[in-house]
Amino acid sequence: MVRKIIYIVGGVVVLLIIIAVVLPFVIDANKFKPQIESAADRALGRQVTLGDIHLAPFSGGVTVKDISIAEDTKYGSGAFLTAKSVAVGVEMLPLIFSRQLNVTDVTIDEPEVTLLRGASGDWNFSSLGAKNASSTSSPSDLSVQKIQIKNGKLIVGSTGPDTKRREYDQMDLTATNISYTSQFPFQFSAVTPGNGSIKLDGKAGPLNQTDAAQTPVQASLGIHGVDLTSTGFVAPSSGIAGMLDLTGALSSDGQTANIKGTITATKLKLVPGGSPAGQPVQVDYEADYALKPRTGMLKQGDVRIGKAIAHLAGTFNNSGATTSVAMKLNGTGIPATDLESVLPAVGVALPSGASLKAGTMDANFTISGPLDHLVTTGPVKLSNGILTGFNLGEKLGALSSFAGIPKGSNTTIQSFSSDLRVAPEGIRADNVNLVAPPIGSITGSGTIAADQKLNFEMIAHVSASSSPIGALSGVASTVGGQKGGSGIPFKIEGTTSQPLFIPNVGAVAGNLAKGLVGSVPAAGQGIQSLGSQLGGLIGKK
Repeated sequence: MVRKIIYIVGGVVVLLIIIAVVLPFVIDANKFKPQIESAADRALGRQVTLGDIHLAPFSGGVTVKDISIAEDTKYGSGAFLTAKSVAVGVEMLPLIFSRQLNVTDVTIDEPEVTLLRGASGDWNFSSLGAKNASSTSSPSDLSVQKIQIKNGKLIVGSTGPDTKRREYDQMDLTATNISYTSQFPFQFSAVTPGNGSIKLDGKAGPLNQTDAAQTPVQASLGIHGVDLTSTGFVAPSSGIAGMLDLTGALSSDGQTANIKGTITATKLKLVPGGSPAGQPVQVDYEADYALKPRTGMLKQGDVRIGKAIAHLAGTFNNSGATTSVAMKLNGTGIPATDLESVLPAVGVALPSGASLKAGTMDANFTISGPLDHLVTTGPVKLSNGILTGFNLGEKLGALSSFAGIPKGSNTTIQSFSSDLRVAPEGIRADNVNLVAPPIGSITGSGTIAADQKLNFEMIAHVSASSSPIGALSGVASTVGGQKGGSGIPFKIEGTTSQPLFIPNVGAVAGNLAKGLVGSVPAAGQGIQSLGSQLGGLIGKK
């Protein structure tokens, strides 16, 4: 009995081998092309075009030499996806004996996929898989055991002013048990421009029948070594640049998404004309995002720079061609030594050779507008700071001798405050108030252009007690802002790295003329010394 069974099984195996060998020559697999194309059209909501189809009975499937999935007509007339080779696994017996097509798996080798964002903020893949209203098929019609994309290329761009497109290589995607009616696991990875990496691992589904972008997802996200300027998701005109690492957990029900994790940005730049930050900026974040209106809220944004920490929160809107934000950033007692490293990122550079070695900073900023034209406004205050490698008294030129300011290599800052406005065109500082013993105080306002050029109108209120000549004390107090004087006006020009302090000669002379009555020294030596000091003040920058 056993032997007979062996003979029967052996005969069946031989028969199947003969069928497998002969089948490609007696059945033209291309006869199924219209059926396959039609089914794919219905499933994807796009026109699908196939090349030559070859039956591969030994591997249990069909190989298609070329495939093309059409672009959404709102984004152009090209192809959304093209691939030179596509292998489709099918159940062979139903295909052979009843010509019934049951797809088990699809493998796409070296495809090229184009993702485009329209002016309204929609992506061209949103309509992929949308059910045709005239179709009589039901969601359960689509069921594939496994889909693989191997070594693909992802091209990201927009239909807006920035038409440059970025390429993501080595794209791999694996998804199993895909259907409109159930959740399915997937893994996605790609190499970003600049050799960074993106990985997404989790579950998605059921597939949304009208908008693939609203398919529920639960996944872990990892981004490493990504160059922000090359992603295609940040407008070059924004000035935002740097290298990004991100870890997070994504959860979406198809209507609202929640994502939380940690972002680490190195060499960060936030404005046009800015320079890379000197140390990494880390943000522990949590955000909610409503997919349909494409608006969201940053619920947590703990910004860390060394030991410094500030808090960022607010809303963002992704419904237009450029993402816009309305955020608040505030911090109290921020160590100035840590903050110094990120000042270049917002277009602020300390004078050449200077460094903040002490002090704490308080800030309360409002950040608003589109990402390519962010405007940051609010007050800032520095307390008990020490600026090494830069002596403000010496930079004031003859004013330092006139006021009796001691020489040295540092500047002690008792307090500094100002109302700032940071925008792509530069920085405006109003209500500047610097108290720096033994100089006195300096007030005024001005701008720092995007190219670092300075244009400030300032007034020095020098301390009369610092004058080394008793006779000069009265003049210093009068001109410097005491006893009814209006202070010593001067300009700051040059650049942030090489500032130039220029006395306003006309205003100084006018103040002197008004204030010298009753203050001229009686001794000839004092008069000679006074003349020398004033001559230097008026004639020296």
